Amino acid sequence: MDQRKVQKLIEKYGIPGRDAYNLPDSPLRFPDGAHYRMEISGVERPEVLEAVVDEARKRDVPVHRVISVVMGATLLTRSELKYFAQIAAEAKVEVILTPGPRSGWDTGRQLLTPEGSLSGLRFRGADQIRHVVADILRAAELGFRGFLVLDEGLLWLLSQMRENGDLPKETVFKVSIFAGHGNPAGAKVLEMLGANTFNPVADLDLPELAAIRQAVKIPMDLHVTLTDSFGGFHRLYDTPEMARVCAPCYFKLEPGPACVVGPGALYKPWVSGKTLADWGREKVKHAEIIKELVSATYPQLVLSEWGPADLAIPKP
Repeated sequence: MDQRKVQKLIEKYGIPGRDAYNLPDSPLRFPDGAHYRMEISGVERPEVLEAVVDEARKRDVPVHRVISVVMGATLLTRSELKYFAQIAAEAKVEVILTPGPRSGWDTGRQLLTPEGSLSGLRFRGADQIRHVVADILRAAELGFRGFLVLDEGLLWLLSQMRENGDLPKETVFKVSIFAGHGNPAGAKVLEMLGANTFNPVADLDLPELAAIRQAVKIPMDLHVTLTDSFGGFHRLYDTPEMARVCAPCYFKLEPGPACVVGPGALYKPWVSGKTLADWGREKVKHAEIIKELVSATYPQLVLSEWGPADLAIPKP
């Protein structure tokens, strides 16, 4: 089969027929005109958020979004969640809350086998869907307006709930790296299902990322640093080109030994808040480095100021 003909066939459906090796400038921007923003992951408790905000102010680098309670929002009390929402609202930081605990904690063990892991993190059965929706409704009652989603079926259901008024209209859904998407067609599906932003797998090269940008308009959440359990990525010097070709994008910072699985996993309920707060401050330092690198290479690229109006800031 002539690959040129296949390329043209695919492009009929709005999907790039090849990766964007020419690395074109992205014509898209955030609503405030910015190219990029900062996202800090693993903000598991209120004291961690306090540390992140404090460090960001000291370093004069805005933090726009935090990915929170990766261990599962179920494991924080209502009073803890209320305090978390209040801190974020005062700091004008978007919170993407992680509902759960999720499928890795239940009685099904296929996920933990070498081949079963290839099926990805998905919810098992209707009861699990009910549990996660209940957790999201609980958090929405407390004022949270952003949620992490890793199951396409759940994404569709939540989008329907938002459209019908069962969730606030301003609710934002971010698709996690654990969903495992890494190509333009997959990104298009997520956008069609109602995703507001999505995290592609972290090891895509620049032409692959640029091709995804050509297929969708939603912001891309790009890991710059990622835990050793995922490969230990440090892509600091890629950030100027990422901001140029992938705008609008969030730069996502998640260093450490592991996220939720294996030795050294940080996002567990028994990891101390002080430890996580120290990690949070380190992540903010990485954000400062990114800001410096992008500004030095492409001074025309814009970083959002604190608290742009389109963020899903909690409403406690």
